[in-house]
Amino acid sequence: MQKFIPKETRKVDHMKDKRILYVSSEVIPYLPETEISSMSFEAPRMVNSKGGQIRIFMPRYGNINERRHQLHEVIRLSGMNLVINDLDMPLIIKVASIPKERMQVYFIDNEDYFKRKATLTDEEGNLFPDNDERAIFFAKGVIETVKKLNWSPDVIHVHGWLASMLPLYLRNYYANEPLFNDSKIVTSVYDHGYKGTLDKNMLEKVKFDGIDEDKITDLAKPTYNNVMKVAIDNSDAIIVGSEEIPAELSKHLETIDQPVLEYKKPDEFADAYEAFYQTEVLV
Repeated sequence: MQKFIPKETRKVDHMKDKRILYVSSEVIPYLPETEISSMSFEAPRMVNSKGGQIRIFMPRYGNINERRHQLHEVIRLSGMNLVINDLDMPLIIKVASIPKERMQVYFIDNEDYFKRKATLTDEEGNLFPDNDERAIFFAKGVIETVKKLNWSPDVIHVHGWLASMLPLYLRNYYANEPLFNDSKIVTSVYDHGYKGTLDKNMLEKVKFDGIDEDKITDLAKPTYNNVMKVAIDNSDAIIVGSEEIPAELSKHLETIDQPVLEYKKPDEFADAYEAFYQTEVLV
């Protein structure tokens, strides 16, 4: 593991016109404030303020108030069917602007996966049984929409486990997609997981998409740690997003060759992230 320590004296102002795609399971102000939703807002705001170009994607959960946040469907981007475990699932794209920030957020929507009035668990706190399929749909939906936008990102920064299938799919299922030839993937690892496992057939559903089993052996038991290991192994760089992360993931980070940025507090992340993007990712 290459530890990355930013030099506090180094001023990096090369974010101008860099294209950074943020893919997150949650973003404020659309969902309550957590480490993930907050960083999924603050990091793009930082890049935006330095002249970078950003796009933000998140799921359109049913508990997001569309009227209050002024979401509207983008007809030219909607209407495609994504195949999930041999079923055609229609993709709907909605968009909204974060007030006062001049930042647009794209929402991945589907009646079956995201209409329910909750995010990841039911009222009893149980994981939804189709969360694995929702994660696959979200990853494919983001990539297909970015293809339609014809917007080639320099960096794709992934936050939250529901977004964690994106590195795997981009590096395998979409490996020959020229739009992403030069895109670098950064995954933030947080201490915001889940107990138990996702659907026990998740590995078979991913194999259905032609992804080699030797690249997804961890999905045989899709615990939070194993799902994140798959994301880490398919990324170009890692950011530790929580002060403490599961010990199993800390150990895994010690075995990889990709650069790792250690945890940075909210008041010090901006310079560190910018330097990390510039000197470790965009090289």
